[in-house]
Amino acid sequence: MSTATLASNTRVFQGFSAPYASSTNPSGAGLTRRGRLARTLVVASLTVVLAAGFAAKSSGGDQVVAPTSYATVVVPAGATLWSIASAYSTGDVQAMLESIREVNNLNGYDVQAGQKLRIPNN
Repeated sequence: MSTATLASNTRVFQGFSAPYASSTNPSGAGLTRRGRLARTLVVASLTVVLAAGFAAKSSGGDQVVAPTSYATVVVPAGATLWSIASAYSTGDVQAMLESIREVNNLNGYDVQAGQKLRIPNN
């Protein structure tokens, strides 16, 4: 019987990957240059689609808000926020009062003589 001797650094892997074998592709699938390009384009396309979806979801939507014009008023002595709102309101005085508070960032209902207020025009 003849004996064949293999060199000690020669390894034979019969189609199986060994843990100590060096491999550049851990998935084991051999992709060509064209396949790698296709995979990259698919991943890039999905990234763009997801980014666009998140951007569209986070935007304010298609709400069109008409610009509001304002009149600037100096509060006369003895005037209250209610009296100013009723003077400039064409309908609901309470709604005008709340609009004035919101536009001028007022926490309460007190105003001082000489204070400038922005009054929304209806």
